[in-house]
Amino acid sequence: MTKKGLDEKFYLVREDILPEAMKKTLDAKELLERGKADSVWEAVRQVDLSRSAFYKYRDTVFPFHTVVKERIITLFFYLEDRSGTLSELLGLVASCRCNILTIHQTIPLQGRANVTLSLNVTDMDVTLDEMLARLKRLEFVEKVEVLGSGA
Repeated sequence: MTKKGLDEKFYLVREDILPEAMKKTLDAKELLERGKADSVWEAVRQVDLSRSAFYKYRDTVFPFHTVVKERIITLFFYLEDRSGTLSELLGLVASCRCNILTIHQTIPLQGRANVTLSLNVTDMDVTLDEMLARLKRLEFVEKVEVLGSGA
């Protein structure tokens, strides 16, 4: 089994070099967050962006101020159902000095389970990239994604 995204990294990039679609995606996200648009369709129409471009970039581009201020992240895991996997997963997260705020686990079906964790990362002693890489290296983790961040 290959682990996609082990080399996933994040960069800080100056706005003037971003493609127009990324800038418009940020504008549309802001309209939605502020309640100035009631739907994705309305937001993308206001900023003259296609819905497909919005969905392509919405989970990959963020304003710098939100990344700096927000210290809560939500992670989604797709795990093999084996004894002790959740305990090992939580142990690794705790070893990175993250405070686990919520845990949601589905009932395992066909040997797989979904787990969603909300974490306070204020005291985290590794980078998010490093923690994600460690999590992806766990043998029973088939997938890990950052669902969102917010305070």
